Amino acid sequence: MLDRNWFSEAMDGTGSAISLKITGKLHEETSNYQKIEVYETTEWGNLMVIDDCTMVSTRDNFLYHEMMSHPALFTHPAPKNVAIIGGGDCGTLREVLKHTEVEHATQIDIDERVTRVSEIYFPELCESNNDPRAELLFIDGIKWMQEAQPGSLDVIIVDSTDPVGPGKVLFSAAFYKACFEALGEDGVMVQQSESPLLHEELIRCMSADMHKAGFFATRLLSFPQPIYPSGWWSATMAGKGGLDTFRADAARERSFETRYYNEGIHLGALATPQFLHDL
Repeated sequence: MLDRNWFSEAMDGTGSAISLKITGKLHEETSNYQKIEVYETTEWGNLMVIDDCTMVSTRDNFLYHEMMSHPALFTHPAPKNVAIIGGGDCGTLREVLKHTEVEHATQIDIDERVTRVSEIYFPELCESNNDPRAELLFIDGIKWMQEAQPGSLDVIIVDSTDPVGPGKVLFSAAFYKACFEALGEDGVMVQQSESPLLHEELIRCMSADMHKAGFFATRLLSFPQPIYPSGWWSATMAGKGGLDTFRADAARERSFETRYYNEGIHLGALATPQFLHDL
């Protein structure tokens, strides 16, 4: 039964849905690329919805943004140059720039409107947008990556939408090959990889394609994400070399605050569920 007091995202094929109680709609527009809406909820703060799919809420976004950034940055021995593909809400950029060793972070998202809407309704996520180390580009991230100087990047974070429509190419061996070429010798890539419970085949394909592109090692990071399908989410990390270079001391003694991430969470997130143990 349709209830205008709730926003619901039904997930075809999974027999499930996510619903948040709302008090009203704060914003709606259709950009050149997608429909963007923002709702006010009773318990979860503001909620951004893109093309009818939940993207980010005030209450739980820290889980995703911290896990998309800190594990990779503390795995690379000296992350100075970082690229974020997607990430238009700027939360991942904010987390990346908490690392003082990062000298330059480029965020490439094709839809500027996501960022401008985030600046209004999620200003806390955009507080580092004017950091002198930050560069925001509103262009095709795939083309940008294909044209990147070989070996010019230390860490690539693919903060992408689901693998449908234009975003599907971000989950391809050809894109991973471009990332591989753009990374330096110790380069690390991390990409959101959907729900381990609902998207096992996608995770397996991603890992296989990353290896085909030249990456030596891949590891799955899993973490809770209440407003995403199943409430259990993941990111797949790939390394040109091994991924056994976790700087545990640096993570333990980090100079910045986090709400979820710490050394123990990093190590625990690398524990692979038994049904994915053969990745």
